[in-house]
Amino acid sequence: MKVENTQVQMRKGILEFCILEIIARGEVYASDMLEELTSARMIVVEGTLYPLLTRLKNAALLDYTWKESTSGPPRKYYTLTAAGQEFLHQLRLTWEEVQDSIRIIRQKPHSNGSAPAVVQL
Repeated sequence: MKVENTQVQMRKGILEFCILEIIARGEVYASDMLEELTSARMIVVEGTLYPLLTRLKNAALLDYTWKESTSGPPRKYYTLTAAGQEFLHQLRLTWEEVQDSIRIIRQKPHSNGSAPAVVQL
């Protein structure tokens, strides 16, 4: 078993959450999202983002508007819908719960009585 496979699965599991967090800041162009996700090492393949955006749009969590571009064709800018904002709120609560759960598990003393090293999340 390769650790890289598990790392990829962990990132995939929170990718939608990260996308919604980025869009929650305001209108955003897909290329800018991709750049931010790539620099944060959350996504490395462009083909991963667009199907996720389509799925989130079809679930009525996102909306988009077309805007003219000075450097080419019109661009699609994404925003969260009210349902998307509520969905993100629920994901934020879940993220806090997951962090707390991991902290509890990692801080439990080893069976030999020694405390594990504390790691910040």
